[in-house]
Amino acid sequence: MPAYYFWGDDDFQLQAAVQDLRQKTLDADWASFNYDVILPTVANGPVQALSQAMTPPFGCGQRLVWLQNTTLGQRCPEPVLAELERTLPALPDASVLLLTSASKPDGRSKFYKLFKKYGEIRDFSSIPPWKTDLLYQQVEAVAKAKAVALAPQTIELLVDAVGNDTRQLHLELEKLALYWNDPQRPIPAEVASALVTVSTQTSLQLAAAIRQGEISRALGLVEDLLNRSEPALRIVATLVSQFRLWLWLKVMEAEGVRNEAEIAAAAEIANPKRIYFLRQEIRTITLEQLQRSLPLLLELESELKLGRNEQATLHTKVVELCHLFRPVS
Repeated sequence: MPAYYFWGDDDFQLQAAVQDLRQKTLDADWASFNYDVILPTVANGPVQALSQAMTPPFGCGQRLVWLQNTTLGQRCPEPVLAELERTLPALPDASVLLLTSASKPDGRSKFYKLFKKYGEIRDFSSIPPWKTDLLYQQVEAVAKAKAVALAPQTIELLVDAVGNDTRQLHLELEKLALYWNDPQRPIPAEVASALVTVSTQTSLQLAAAIRQGEISRALGLVEDLLNRSEPALRIVATLVSQFRLWLWLKVMEAEGVRNEAEIAAAAEIANPKRIYFLRQEIRTITLEQLQRSLPLLLELESELKLGRNEQATLHTKVVELCHLFRPVS
């Protein structure tokens, strides 16, 4: 397919896809003649990109024309749309046109419908931190691609350590692969914990600190998250998602459901092996504690949406939640 639109805020994954496309398209000896990068500051850049894409490559290989950081997915002027309608169906097989953007294209726009008809649109948006199941799948997929075998506890450790930072995930897996000299055995968690760098404080770590009633640690994590400009409502969304998951598992446990596959299907968890570790997380807390936590989290979300001070509101509710889960002495 000669036309691609890559979008998303996961710059590492997007740039890796661009590099892969470049290697597949260009002949190394003729790349300097057949590789055109058009920056967003170039006047009439979209029309120039389409004109270059219609130009036959020089020498061997194909031509690659890359229009960077385009806004056509959100706003496409009529003259440019007309040029796209004329050019996209006629793109020669010897040329590849690539458009990239950090923003999601408007699925209702004429541009989107036209590009989807004649090209391929790929999503490289970061996985939301509260979608832990997708984060687990991402770690498993990247590890498989790098032929690195991981123990289940190691996968959990990597999810906690790097969150949705794919660049850091690749670096940590490469580090582990270099260190581990036994390809027949999965890398155990005790080895990974000594090598993996916890690059960020994640909302999932905050959820764990609250669950354990660790007030000082939880408040420190709140500060770290806010200092990294993590939106307060996104922090709350992660907490709500995690506590709902724990509550759902506790309810099924109370109802006597023991089959891990059945629990995974009900909780929409793709990997049933995760159920064992999730059960360990909620082993020392009660159903009543989890039931009482959700109203507090919903109060926190409501207060933030009303415009209350983020830091003070988060501190107050996090302390309340930690007190809820503190073990009775």
